[in-house]
Amino acid sequence: MNYQTLCESLSYGLDVRPSIYFALRFRASPENKLRKVRMNEKLTWDDFMKVEMRVGTIISAETFKEVRNPAYKMIIDFGEFGKRKTSAQITALYGPRDIIGRQVIAVINFPSKQIANIMSECLVLGGIGENKEVVLIGPERKVENGTRIG
Repeated sequence: MNYQTLCESLSYGLDVRPSIYFALRFRASPENKLRKVRMNEKLTWDDFMKVEMRVGTIISAETFKEVRNPAYKMIIDFGEFGKRKTSAQITALYGPRDIIGRQVIAVINFPSKQIANIMSECLVLGGIGENKEVVLIGPERKVENGTRIG
């Protein structure tokens, strides 16, 4: 499996217009039929190691007024990997002030993607609930920004 196929596999079936997030849901439904098939596809260790998941701290968050679905645009500090812009549909559970200073996990080696008037430079990870609310994934305790997840 090459990097492009891996990226497509990871994002298949997720609503990534205008938000950027990654989540896995495991439940039986017609919309997840193909996702179950993909669960049977095995990644190699080399495939997994290509995904750069890093810890970063949200340093800026504001309502993203230019998008159709409620979202925040954010700047996340990944330490030696720099500060990156992104957006996420996380408004159901979080206010912009609630997430500033929060550490999150994001994929930082996806290609940049135009989301309304910003270029999203990372993919924030979260779990999607039954009502499509997104719960951010972060470290249990504070770690250095840029710490690799593996």
